[in-house]
Amino acid sequence: MPVTLTEKAASEVKKVMQDKNLQSSVLRIGVVGGGCSGFQYSLGFDEAANPEKDVVEEHHGIRVAVDKKSELFLDGTVLDYYDGLEKRGFTFNNPNAVKSCGCGSSFSA
Repeated sequence: MPVTLTEKAASEVKKVMQDKNLQSSVLRIGVVGGGCSGFQYSLGFDEAANPEKDVVEEHHGIRVAVDKKSELFLDGTVLDYYDGLEKRGFTFNNPNAVKSCGCGSSFSA
């Protein structure tokens, strides 16, 4: 699987899914062009995954879908959740990122 969720990230995703009544959805993680470094991470929910176009796995009870185009850029990435005094939110630890921007949501490969 290109992306692994930590237990903390999965717990936060479960909270959002419950609040928004999205229990049957999949967490879709991908890469799109843009951002200050060339690529941006995309994170959202989708009704279903397409086995022909997506890699799908389950992590800590969350079904995660990554489209095959994004798979190359995300291979080995860990999605975590950071909850500190100065900021909070999901963080991507991507071993393929050559450079990333200060915002943490864009990178170059």
